[in-house]
Amino acid sequence: MTHDHDLVLRPTQAQTAAALNPPAGRNGGDLVVETLAGLGATTVFGLPGQHALGMFDALRRSSLRYIGLRVENNAGFAADAYGRITGEAAPLLLSTGPGALTSLAALQEAAAASAPVLAISSQVPTPGLGGGRHGYLHELPDQAASFRGVVKSVHTVRSQSQIPSAIEAAWKSALSVPHGPVWVEIPQDVLLAQTRIPVVTGGDAFPEELPPRPELTAVAADLLSKAARPAIIAGGGVVRSDASGKLKQLAEALQAPVVTTPGGKGAFPWTHPLSLQSWIEDRHTTDFLEDADVLLVVGSGLGELSSNYHTFKPRGRIVQIEADLGKLESNHPALGIHADARLALQALLETVDPVEERARPEAAERVREVLAKVADRIAAQELTLEQEVLASVRKALPTDSPSFWDMTILAYWAWSAFDAKGPNHMHSAQGAGGLGYGFPAALGAAAADPTRPVLAVSGDGGALYSIAELATARQYDLNVTWLIVDDGGYGILREYMTDAFGEPTATELTRPDYVALAESFGVPGVRTSPETLEADVAKALSTPGPSVVLLPAVLRMFAPTHLS
Repeated sequence: MTHDHDLVLRPTQAQTAAALNPPAGRNGGDLVVETLAGLGATTVFGLPGQHALGMFDALRRSSLRYIGLRVENNAGFAADAYGRITGEAAPLLLSTGPGALTSLAALQEAAAASAPVLAISSQVPTPGLGGGRHGYLHELPDQAASFRGVVKSVHTVRSQSQIPSAIEAAWKSALSVPHGPVWVEIPQDVLLAQTRIPVVTGGDAFPEELPPRPELTAVAADLLSKAARPAIIAGGGVVRSDASGKLKQLAEALQAPVVTTPGGKGAFPWTHPLSLQSWIEDRHTTDFLEDADVLLVVGSGLGELSSNYHTFKPRGRIVQIEADLGKLESNHPALGIHADARLALQALLETVDPVEERARPEAAERVREVLAKVADRIAAQELTLEQEVLASVRKALPTDSPSFWDMTILAYWAWSAFDAKGPNHMHSAQGAGGLGYGFPAALGAAAADPTRPVLAVSGDGGALYSIAELATARQYDLNVTWLIVDDGGYGILREYMTDAFGEPTATELTRPDYVALAESFGVPGVRTSPETLEADVAKALSTPGPSVVLLPAVLRMFAPTHLS
């Protein structure tokens, strides 16, 4: 008897002939790029370095498109955004030692935000692996050790025959839920040596799915069906699993109000009668969620931002759906369901007892009451400038265009008050919280989809982390408009220190003329004002290619509610 796993696909005569007579002039780097192409990759990001030249030489013999950035960390941010937009594993090619280590902050953001990045680094020659200490350039006793606490998996190659399988295993790891960055490293001599290994012609690019346990979804469906005051928190897992449609169906079936986390922006329609929008850092929203008798948390670990800085104290039962096993019940006891959000929501849709809207009319009314309280709280703080600036950005940005936000005051406003207009449209560095994300990430998104203009938003402090990438934007003519809000320093840290210590220290910055600087790279720049912001951003977005819009303005943050 023959079992399915006993079946072997036999090569054709042409495949056999090609395998027996591989083209001359190939090296280990060709095995890297051939494997990536076989898995479905079309675009790679990175920077060349001495040990990695074998990979970069092979790029010219491949069909892969290369986008080269000026700093490895920025290349990592670009790959992160490419992965978020496409859902594919974004290859990131790096060199040994300093080049590799410079990418760590970007890989931490990718890990925190579950972005699939496939980082492939060179290593010192094989004799130096394992801490041989031969004094090679860039040598570290254990380079991979620097990455093990950041990425999902580490794969070290020691021979050319290991390259295709190692990259394929890493690819599957990056794309298995929860998505995340992975690390592959290949010694310099392995990359440079000529190879007679046949051309890599394909690969298994399909990771395993993560369905929910049926006995758990049965209990969850029963709890939700019998709930008098159900509510839903939708996190980034809903966006990543493309489950927004199923979330809307379930919320309507249960008549359950929905609030989205910063990572879940756009997972639920902003103006829906059941939408609490994204005011998850507001005490009125926290009170509402605490009052739910059954709270469904989908694709969120209820971390610091999603729990109003851990002031959230639920009184009802929690059902938590989370693909990251380590985040399941990590902050609150729950009926924990380890599963992909899309598959778990589908299972609930098939088993809950729907509630007709007229049977629970108070749900939408309670939502209106909460949003009115939030609006009154913000209005009392006289933050008209901030609200007008955010509204101008929203009006200028096309509905289907993605935006990428650095860690800056306007982004913190956007987490709560910006209508993303759809899932996978608004992204920020709120996962790990490092500076410099917005502009290089937007470049990666523009490379992923050149048909839509992309907006990047930075403060002047964050902008200086990635100003070199204006050269990248110009070189590849990427369709990104970069809005820089210039307040002469690290604005949010200035606020924090003033509130805590009475005055700020180390927050003030001497800054360049950003418009002149942009123009020196051949990138058009314009100095705007709050009154002309909407028109200037809209014009820049409608003009192909990169551009910079500078807004000199000191914005303030709305008062937090978790401190009281």
